[in-house]
Amino acid sequence: MSQIVLTTLNARYQHTAFGVRYLQANLGELRDQSVILEFGLKESATEVLDAILAESPRIVGFGVYIWNVEPLTGIVAALKTLRPEITIILGGPEVSYELDDLPITTHADFIIQGEADLTFRKVCEQILSGEPPTDLIIPAELPQLNDIAMPYHLYNDEDLKNRVLYVEASRGCPFTCEFCLSALEIPVRQFDVEAFLGEMQSLFDRGARWFKFVDRTFNLNIRIGKQILQFFLDRYESGMFLHFEMIPDRLPEALRELIAEFPAGALQFEIGIQTFNDDVSDLISRKQENDKVAENFHYLTTQTGVHIHADLIVGLPGENLESFGTGFDRLLGMNPHEIQVGILKRLKGTPIIRHDDEWRMKYASAPPYEILETKLVSFQDIQRMRRFAQLWDRTSNSGNFVETVTLLWIESSPFESFLAFSDWAVEQVGRSHAISLNRLVELMFRYLTEIKQIDGQTVAESIWRDFHRAGRHDKPKFLRPFDLPTIKDLTGHESELPDLPGRQARHASKLM
Repeated sequence: MSQIVLTTLNARYQHTAFGVRYLQANLGELRDQSVILEFGLKESATEVLDAILAESPRIVGFGVYIWNVEPLTGIVAALKTLRPEITIILGGPEVSYELDDLPITTHADFIIQGEADLTFRKVCEQILSGEPPTDLIIPAELPQLNDIAMPYHLYNDEDLKNRVLYVEASRGCPFTCEFCLSALEIPVRQFDVEAFLGEMQSLFDRGARWFKFVDRTFNLNIRIGKQILQFFLDRYESGMFLHFEMIPDRLPEALRELIAEFPAGALQFEIGIQTFNDDVSDLISRKQENDKVAENFHYLTTQTGVHIHADLIVGLPGENLESFGTGFDRLLGMNPHEIQVGILKRLKGTPIIRHDDEWRMKYASAPPYEILETKLVSFQDIQRMRRFAQLWDRTSNSGNFVETVTLLWIESSPFESFLAFSDWAVEQVGRSHAISLNRLVELMFRYLTEIKQIDGQTVAESIWRDFHRAGRHDKPKFLRPFDLPTIKDLTGHESELPDLPGRQARHASKLM
């Protein structure tokens, strides 16, 4: 049994609750009286409550995020009904701004806003001493990072074996993009790099090989960026995978040289482009040198083995569908491995709301607060783009159609061509989600042969090569009439995926 329970609902099992680990690591003498309980969104409220109550806690701290605020509202209300004597503390981005009319707050005893690494311990000490705070809302003082105990020793063997390990060498962002919560976190603060790398060494010694950096600006501080890259390069072995978020127009020679030394697929850069429309960028206070972005992409795609995941946003103020499509085609021409098409979200606390009247921005009132329509993009077109995004992710981003998807836009706009395919596919099955891979492959074959009038043998061979590239050898029924050679006959060797995460492995495969 533990006096303090730290808990949250993770979006997926593979994710780990980074925030609650920070809280436990910084509890000081109270740490031995605490426990972390992690759950997934699919677990029932009664199962969550049963596990919490089994600890007979005096305090329960919940991490509240955009993806879990709705189910947590019911869990928190039920917990207060069952055990009103338990003190409930809420924290996290979803309760750090704009609390009016947020139902979960009505069941809380205290709400800590901001970075609660150190403040949570102080509040717990006050409660357990019998002198709790007098205010419901407790703004956390911005902690000095050198005062924070790092939480990496709290990753257990199960985490190291099966889950994403989140790490951070810095917090904050130097930019002011109005749609992003990081715009509120100025300036950038760095953890002591030697202490941080010591923690990474400990994880490495325990068998960790996949690391996901949550820093918003990995390549802002070039000296520290070099140290981190060199640390992992010196320890590289097959299967290592590092994920970084990268400022798109900043890639000096000092970093380029190190990046180029990593084997293909070992590095993934998440690069937020968001828009190529300069007028839209100005509206949302985003500075980006697009010519420099193109130069950096060219270097990364031709001189390195980096896996590039790039982001674009639908529904930004001032952007219409035509402008978005132009940007999509421009980005695709830079050859990233994945393009995530995101729908604009109205995150609590962000200044994007200042455009609501002029651009008639209308958002959903429930999480994740996605844009419903704007002055320039109708509700129907937002829905089309939502379906576009789902199918693009299943086909191009997944790596299952690396070659075949390009047949959709021979001598035409990729955006317009894929949007037409998306519209057609949804008409055939009535949805864009929960479509099996085999069904999707068949839809792609039918569209290319029936609508695009491409020779069936050509399409079949392309799909067959993609199947083998993805490590599959089962021939779909609709391909059986075609004469398709074995991949060994084509390449002289059997297909074998690199030792990387699934999507990255399929994109990194040299099999053609």
